[in-house]
Amino acid sequence: MLVVGLAPAAHGANRTGRVFTGDRSGDWLYRALFETGFASQPTSIARGDGLALIDCYIAAAVRCAPPENKPRPEERANCLPFLCADIRALARLQVIVALGAVGWQAALTALRDNGEAAAPPEPRFGHGVEARAGRYLLIGSYHPSPHNTNTGRLSTSGLSGVFESARARLS
Repeated sequence: MLVVGLAPAAHGANRTGRVFTGDRSGDWLYRALFETGFASQPTSIARGDGLALIDCYIAAAVRCAPPENKPRPEERANCLPFLCADIRALARLQVIVALGAVGWQAALTALRDNGEAAAPPEPRFGHGVEARAGRYLLIGSYHPSPHNTNTGRLSTSGLSGVFESARARLS
């Protein structure tokens, strides 16, 4: 499984050197990954803290923390080859979980660039939405940002449910 997030957080991954580590979004993400068997522990506070991902890889749509978490189109385009390469390198990849609309669009674009287009019309992002793109299953989830978790848009069970769906589809 590949998880595609937005970007490294300025005070999370930019500080710790590991994506979703040391920030509140990561607290939610790693707890859900642990609950569904994709992580060895429910927290990630620093590189070298013992966390190991299991049948899971985490990537980002863009590689730098964008101002106000809104990457410009040129930033997305400049970073797309890295996501394409990540997908090609994951030989056993079956399921991609896209966190947020930016992650969803980046995953669809990378899959299309890698020759794995989704059936038309292009599927729209939504929490729990599933779409086939070539040999991959793409599943959407609201991003576990404080904006979504503090407002109740995303619950612990809602995030874990997406990863339970992903787990059920792995062969």
